[in-house]
Amino acid sequence: MNRPEQYRFHNGEKAALPFAAEEYEDRLAGLRDILEMHSLDAIVLTSMHNVAYYSGFLYCSFGRPYACVVTPTECVTVSAGIDAGQPWRRSFADNVTYTDWTRDNFWRVVAGIVGTGRAVGVEADHLTMVQAEKFSHFLKPKRGMDIAPATMQQRMIKSEAEIALIKAGAAVADVGGYAIREVIREGIREIDVAMAGRDAMEAEIAKRFPDAEYRDTWVWFQSGINTDGAHNPVTGRKLKRGDILSLNCFPMISGYYTALERTLFVGEVDAASLKIWEANVAAHEFGMGLLRSGNSCSDITAQINGFLAERDLLQYRTFGYGHSFGLLSHFYGREAGLELREDIDTVLEPGMVISMEPMLTIPHGQPGAGGYREHDILVIGEDGAEDITTYPYGPGFNIVG
Repeated sequence: MNRPEQYRFHNGEKAALPFAAEEYEDRLAGLRDILEMHSLDAIVLTSMHNVAYYSGFLYCSFGRPYACVVTPTECVTVSAGIDAGQPWRRSFADNVTYTDWTRDNFWRVVAGIVGTGRAVGVEADHLTMVQAEKFSHFLKPKRGMDIAPATMQQRMIKSEAEIALIKAGAAVADVGGYAIREVIREGIREIDVAMAGRDAMEAEIAKRFPDAEYRDTWVWFQSGINTDGAHNPVTGRKLKRGDILSLNCFPMISGYYTALERTLFVGEVDAASLKIWEANVAAHEFGMGLLRSGNSCSDITAQINGFLAERDLLQYRTFGYGHSFGLLSHFYGREAGLELREDIDTVLEPGMVISMEPMLTIPHGQPGAGGYREHDILVIGEDGAEDITTYPYGPGFNIVG
């Protein structure tokens, strides 16, 4: 039996992608500008976010490597045989399947597209040491270059089509928030509340995007001491009257993550907790007012730091105040150049999408103990910013059950 290194399995017809062909053509044109600017012969993209951004195909690794190889004339996704024709159907690009009959057929396919002894761009922040060695062994590049920062800069400015999808995602997150609010009561488990929000969001995504793939939508719903961290997983803890709650809805639409995050209380809130909550809401509103074109991330951060320091609360801040939104999730992607932190000097521009999400964590045993976090997503425009999150924040709406 002939066991090839690779083959093309273009099975069925091309599926509807998240965006029109023109969107992917524009993205590839931008990538080829990067290629030309740095005198590269090819770019080998290996991260989930960049492969999806330029081709439309969001892979599921399961321990296997994937790529999107872009040259001045070609765009080819490279996928494992276990996925059969799905990568081709869900890709704007051509697709080549590599087999696992022989180890490292992935790199043989990539080398066959790129050639050897060429100038090649890669994502240095994604290649492991092992894969970087294989890149060098199989492609023998005369010059390598890290193109991850340049692709991140391209992704930070959203197209109109991207912004429309992100707005839809924010609306879906609101649906999840209301579904969660409806089921909160004393005695219910965190996991039961989380499932209500997740189910509502998945149904809403399927209604809005009937041709999409559905994957990775989730909820982190935390209560009591479990609210101290932003990314604490759901547990079976039962809600008690007076508990602080953290509602976190994360719909995923074709690789695009959006979020709704709110502080709530079960039934009642004590005076110490109310004081912290209202202060964090005030910081949230102050911060949203700073999200304007021309303001830098570091300056916005400094101003919110000052706001909290005046109230003797800065020591309870646990992380940055917001970040870029687009093609990312908890599994992949991070436009680290657009985060509201002290060490990021990026200046906000129209077309950027960024969150405001101050969080204060009061340690267990202190008055007002728990984690307080509000989160809205804003689209930066020429003359201001549009808040695309509509679920209300603050005590007036979020003392429930």
